Amino acid sequence: MQLSHAMSLLDAARSEAARLGVTVSISIMDAAAWPVAFIRMDGCPLGAIEVSQKKARTAVLFQMDSAVFATIAQPGGAAYSLENTNGGLTSFGGGVVLKGADGSVLGAIGVSGASKEDDIAIARAATQPAA
Repeated sequence: MQLSHAMSLLDAARSEAARLGVTVSISIMDAAAWPVAFIRMDGCPLGAIEVSQKKARTAVLFQMDSAVFATIAQPGGAAYSLENTNGGLTSFGGGVVLKGADGSVLGAIGVSGASKEDDIAIARAATQPAA
């Protein structure tokens, strides 16, 4: 993933968070789960930094949005406690896989600091083409 693409994702996510009136941390990781770009909006709790990173990492390592991952990693799920692997993951929404036009995984975006629903909406808004 190119830095210019990651920066455009950050801008789109930050704009959506501002529109919703929330402050969040936003992490962008490449296909190998390495950080490419990050921001923490003014007033966002410090704890959201690591959570945004883990949401992006979870999405890219398992090539599924972290909300989907949550369905298999929850108690009674097919892979309960899987979030304890790979140096720590997270099993709730806000991490979205980024794919190329050919379907290849480019990386992931992770958003944390608002409600789970807003985190997901912000991450998804960032991945939509500009109108």
